[in-house]
Amino acid sequence: MIIASILGTKGGDVVAVAPEDTVLTVARTMTQHRIGAALVRDPQGAILGIISERDIVRGMAGHGPGTSLVPAAQLMTRDLVTVSPRTLVTEALALMTQHRVRHLPVLDEAGRLVGLVSIGDLVKARIDEAEHEAQELRAYVVSAG
Repeated sequence: MIIASILGTKGGDVVAVAPEDTVLTVARTMTQHRIGAALVRDPQGAILGIISERDIVRGMAGHGPGTSLVPAAQLMTRDLVTVSPRTLVTEALALMTQHRVRHLPVLDEAGRLVGLVSIGDLVKARIDEAEHEAQELRAYVVSAG
């Protein structure tokens, strides 16, 4: 299975925040959309980084009570690990493990953002794939027997 099939079901909408948005605004945005990370984009739409719950927790450990007023750009992760729509789900899972990330922006051949996948999206896809394979094996055994 490839990332494009996940995006075909999930869609390509990606929640983004501005680099100057405060951590409080980011947290409210993430809560509203029930997500664990948001891309940080400039006014022209260029991706500057990603800010996740993990980044916010690290920021709180470093900045203390004033963290809610810190801009997203100060806490975001700048070095993004990305995948393409043609990346295999198993490859994307390996990247997440290797780089210790939970979200991967999906970029097309031209480098344009086409979606974002989470560890939850990938695990769900693997489970669905395994269930489908099990059903096919059961059907084969029944028809052969």
